[in-house]
Amino acid sequence: MIGRLINFFFWILLGALAGVALPAGGQSLQNSLIGMLLAVSGLHICNVWQGSRMLKWLRQTELNSNTHFSGVWGDTGDRIMRLIKLKDNQRQISEESLRQFLAAIQASPHGVVILDKDSRIQWSNQTAFRHLGLDPQIDVQQLIGNMLRSPAFSQYVHSKSFDQEVIIEGRLHRIDRPHKLGIQLFPYGDGRMLLLSRDVTLIEQAETMRRDFVANVSHEIRTPLTVLSGFIETLQTLALNEEEREKYLLLMEHQSNRMKSLVDDLLTLSRLEGSPFPGQRDWIAVKELFKACEEEARGLSERLHPAAKKAQVLTFDLPMVFEDDEIAGSRSELTSAFSNLISNAIRYTPAGGQITVKWNRTSEAVVFSVEDTGPGIAIEHFPRLSERFYRIDRSRSRDTGGTGLGLAIVKHVIQRHGGTLNIESKLNHGSKFSLQFPALRCRSPEIESSDQTEVI
Repeated sequence: MIGRLINFFFWILLGALAGVALPAGGQSLQNSLIGMLLAVSGLHICNVWQGSRMLKWLRQTELNSNTHFSGVWGDTGDRIMRLIKLKDNQRQISEESLRQFLAAIQASPHGVVILDKDSRIQWSNQTAFRHLGLDPQIDVQQLIGNMLRSPAFSQYVHSKSFDQEVIIEGRLHRIDRPHKLGIQLFPYGDGRMLLLSRDVTLIEQAETMRRDFVANVSHEIRTPLTVLSGFIETLQTLALNEEEREKYLLLMEHQSNRMKSLVDDLLTLSRLEGSPFPGQRDWIAVKELFKACEEEARGLSERLHPAAKKAQVLTFDLPMVFEDDEIAGSRSELTSAFSNLISNAIRYTPAGGQITVKWNRTSEAVVFSVEDTGPGIAIEHFPRLSERFYRIDRSRSRDTGGTGLGLAIVKHVIQRHGGTLNIESKLNHGSKFSLQFPALRCRSPEIESSDQTEVI
């Protein structure tokens, strides 16, 4: 500031000296004043010109830092440029923070939708598109009620009670492949709301399985216990002849065997879930597995369908080329899985029906399949068939002596052996259950010996 004052008085003094130096004719003081006035006018004109340049520079869309000003205008321009650069840096930092925040929301496993005070969509992430079908570009300003046409969600919105989430069907929901979403609204600001969605399909399935498991175990054990206690009370209080006692004892044995089968299956499942996966060092002959399963299957078929009725046709198709095949794994687990599939087919296939058990091997996989001509299964039951105690027809299952755990055991066994359970069925046209193992779990001694011979 002092430098500018010195500069100002320097130009005033210079103007006065210039006026004195002019031919005065006795008017040197007047010329000095005229010189000072001219100096002040020149400084003013210079300031006005610099000010007009500054104004023109400020009116530009993008300020050019290469433009130079002198005097106080130069300091002002430098100060403006420093402030602009500071604000620009702050803006860039804010934009980067916003990008990082939006990237984090995009990566969230939860769907996020921002709604204005009129419940119109302002922004949504990609997870919301997968869950709800909301397009982040196209569906902006759309009413959320028009996009989510779910009676449960509409009732949830109108209730104005958002303490808990509401469960609706997702955009990928199908009868054979459920897709459930948990939706919750969070009000904030001036009437705005944040909508969060999460995939609760597995949680819902687990909760359903837990409820069904507790209810079914209680029911399955209580029923035979009630029968047993009733027979025991009868034997204790009534004088029965030998024939009646024998009849009651046989019924009691049947109910106790039913409970024993249930407990055995539960213990099998518990053992499967808690034991290490079977390795590939123990090899079992497929022919032996087929023989054991066939003997058990024919005995079960005879018990369920007496000779008085037309017997079931059981076919065990183990092609000669595969008779020497061996499979790596646990003998007890594989026998249990194979037997469960076969016994299910026998229990649900009426007398006179046909059941075909087949072994097939390709270069990519090994398949054990059981096909029957039973009543078939509707497609909506497929997702839950391997759940514990899940039954399509509960009364018929009890009549045939099933525990409802067979397919659950099969699923655990095939997963422990690195394979998959495949189901094909159609109502009134029978069913086909297949266990597909990796090709590495099967070997044929004949093929291996021939390969070694060729190498030699």
